[in-house]
Amino acid sequence: MTGPGALLVVGDVVTDVVAIHPEPLAPATDTTARIRTLPGGAGANAACWAARTGTAEVRLLARVGAESARWHERALVDAGVRPRLVIDAQEPTGTVVALVGKDAERTFLTDSGASLRLCPADWAPSLLDGAAHLHLSGYLFFADSSRELAMVALRAARTRGVPVSVDPASAGFLAALGPQRFLDAVAGAGVLLPNEDEARLLAGLPEPTGVARAAAALSRRVPLVVVTRGAAGALIAEHGRITAEVEAEPAEAVDSTGAGDAFTGGFLAARLEGADPAEAARAGCRAAALAVTRPGGRP
Repeated sequence: MTGPGALLVVGDVVTDVVAIHPEPLAPATDTTARIRTLPGGAGANAACWAARTGTAEVRLLARVGAESARWHERALVDAGVRPRLVIDAQEPTGTVVALVGKDAERTFLTDSGASLRLCPADWAPSLLDGAAHLHLSGYLFFADSSRELAMVALRAARTRGVPVSVDPASAGFLAALGPQRFLDAVAGAGVLLPNEDEARLLAGLPEPTGVARAAAALSRRVPLVVVTRGAAGALIAEHGRITAEVEAEPAEAVDSTGAGDAFTGGFLAARLEGADPAEAARAGCRAAALAVTRPGGRP
């Protein structure tokens, strides 16, 4: 019996500098923190969690700087991912400084570096050979060249009948790009995986509006919408209506940096093995619960 087809992730590889500070930041002086430098990136994290939780082959296309390419490649291979890393001759690997407070919530300082310099020349049709699913990190849509690459990949997948999912990635970057522009760019995707803030923003609904209304509205544009809600679990909408609500797994949270990426990886791995959306969301919640118990975004 053959296993599921491969998962191809196109996204970002970055170096995470995670600073966990139990006390509030003290301006103009020192704040004690536990600081670690770790491999990260939304696309790479999701790929690693998919490889950890599922049986499908997982591939990753991303762009990195020469200074850390071998380190990142080794980390991905060790996690069970088959990386295709394009080395950028001009920019270093992207870097994210994650400031994590006592409540485990994080604030990001982001230097995208090489990660959003992916371009159509980096694409190869053979990347889809044997692929059963394409996942696109939403960060790709926030720069011209990487957005063009993402749209090339999306069109290629649709031509081959390969389903496509997108994680919108960042409410802040979405607001700067414009929700309608983002939705136009991801037209043709079959699955959207926003968090609550991203869902409301993309649906054009104000902050107090219930996230269920936003999810239902988005699922009229993308057939399956799965909204991650942190400790509240996940909400599933299909074709304009809410079809399931999944509870989160209990966890002692240390760092929420990779929770959404872990959910995405667990969800996609389960879907490739035949799980329905609710079952896959439960798998995503299990992965997210593991992710928040340790610093950084990887298994």
